[in-house]
Amino acid sequence: MSRPSDHYDSPAPLSDDAVNQPRLGVVGWLRWIWRQLTNMRTALFLLLLLAIAAVPGSLVPQRSSDPNGVTQYFTDNPDLAPALDKIQAFDVYASAWFSAIYLLLFISLIGCVIPRTKHHFLALRARPPRTPARLARLAGFTTRTVPAGTDAAAAVGSARGLLRAGGYRVALFDSAPQADGREFSASAERGYLRETGNLVFHCALVGILITVGFGSGFGFSGQRVLVEGQTFVNTLLAYDSFNPGRFFNDNSLDPYKLTLNDFAVTYETKNLKAYGQPIDFTAGVSVTRRGQSTETGEVKVNGPMRTGGTDVYLLGNGYAPSITVKNPKGDVVFTDAVPFLPQDANLTSLGVIKVPDGLAKQLGMIGFFYPTQAKATSGAFYSSFPDLEYPLLTLNVYAGDLGLNAGVPTSVYSLNTDKMTQLTGGKTGTKSVELKPGETQQLPNGLGSVTFDDAHPGAKAGDFSGSVLRFASFDIHNDPTQLWVLSFAVLALLGLLTSLFVPRRRVWVKAIEEADGSVRLEYAGLARGEDPALESVVTALADRHSDLLLSSQLATAAPERT
Repeated sequence: MSRPSDHYDSPAPLSDDAVNQPRLGVVGWLRWIWRQLTNMRTALFLLLLLAIAAVPGSLVPQRSSDPNGVTQYFTDNPDLAPALDKIQAFDVYASAWFSAIYLLLFISLIGCVIPRTKHHFLALRARPPRTPARLARLAGFTTRTVPAGTDAAAAVGSARGLLRAGGYRVALFDSAPQADGREFSASAERGYLRETGNLVFHCALVGILITVGFGSGFGFSGQRVLVEGQTFVNTLLAYDSFNPGRFFNDNSLDPYKLTLNDFAVTYETKNLKAYGQPIDFTAGVSVTRRGQSTETGEVKVNGPMRTGGTDVYLLGNGYAPSITVKNPKGDVVFTDAVPFLPQDANLTSLGVIKVPDGLAKQLGMIGFFYPTQAKATSGAFYSSFPDLEYPLLTLNVYAGDLGLNAGVPTSVYSLNTDKMTQLTGGKTGTKSVELKPGETQQLPNGLGSVTFDDAHPGAKAGDFSGSVLRFASFDIHNDPTQLWVLSFAVLALLGLLTSLFVPRRRVWVKAIEEADGSVRLEYAGLARGEDPALESVVTALADRHSDLLLSSQLATAAPERT
């Protein structure tokens, strides 16, 4: 029945080649966005993007692990640091953009895994597909012929046993009688473990994302600098800096005491091309837990120590010269081992000493420590070797207001000299204070004296080994999901290896009864992915199957001859 001439079917196209697309609407666009997000390509792209987004965390110091490094970065890069801080470069793993990628990847993986898991489950329960009518079009096609007297159904049955022994799922089919006779076939399939491994890999990635999220919420990390002989108690106030997770409770801190007994460094002295390079760092510590005896241990680079539910990592180290300041009467107003921050590979170190009380004026000193002092042609000191061979301490002295009474937190590694007067060094015309271990020098304007204490005053003259204490910076980290992350990581690795090395293939064996009573056997395979060994597998199956049929014929004929 023809349509009326005035029938209106659709709007006229704008041009002869134009295509009218239906309007998606809000729901349609949301469905389209969801399909794009849950595409495996999108998940892989987000995974790559997450790896790239983590790179800035290794290029600049992070507040969560190295707050002192962040402070130093602001000092060294006053113009660049504020710009980086605006884009949360010092808090990469807690930044809004990193979290957005993290959540999108989490949603994308779940959206990919759930439908694929359902499809895989149904595929596992389904029978292998029927045998194609023309096996000659498939890979590895080969034929064999067995003499008359062989039953075609029995031949396919024996092939079924060989395929099952090879790990295939097998289904038997037979066709209606043809001109030459009936056809019997076996359809075999294997390699579903490949998709299982793929799903395990992606599920493990989801597990890692979840556990890392929980670990960051309930865990914590804190930093503490210890000088040889000092002790740290695992309480909230004892940390130099502390970064708790969102759901952290300070009652969960397991109390223990950690003492830095000694810190040893081995330097390269035989290879001139690497002379002075550190070979090994070892922090000898002792740990005392409540109700238990003291235990000794070591903390090395990439060799943390676990105690009290925390992992203790070695972050950095340096020298901590012992300084004593006395007033004009000889009374001690300051004595401490002050950590000096290394400035180069030979451990030329910078430190600050603040003396707020006990003198006529508040005193501040900016010091440079040289483990092996050497002098440039310009007259400036530098360190030529990182170990203690010829140590020297120089101090620039400032007097005035340290700014400690303003109620504003200040760093122990910096000195604000805006309201202070420089007394030595620089343009003052007075030489900086220069001290070797065990030496004392008077401060300007009769303020008192300063002494560079020798840690081992009984040593022989000129022997400076061990004369200066060392400090170690520790990162104390707690992650309650470490075991879970490790388990999911192992699962992800196993799943990935399985999906890469388990081939998925289909193999068919067809037995056709010929008019002369013989049976023609056809073999072929189909790879579901890359499978370079498919043709050799089909040929090997054909050889084994034909040999099995011939041997069974000979075994049947032997009693008859007897």
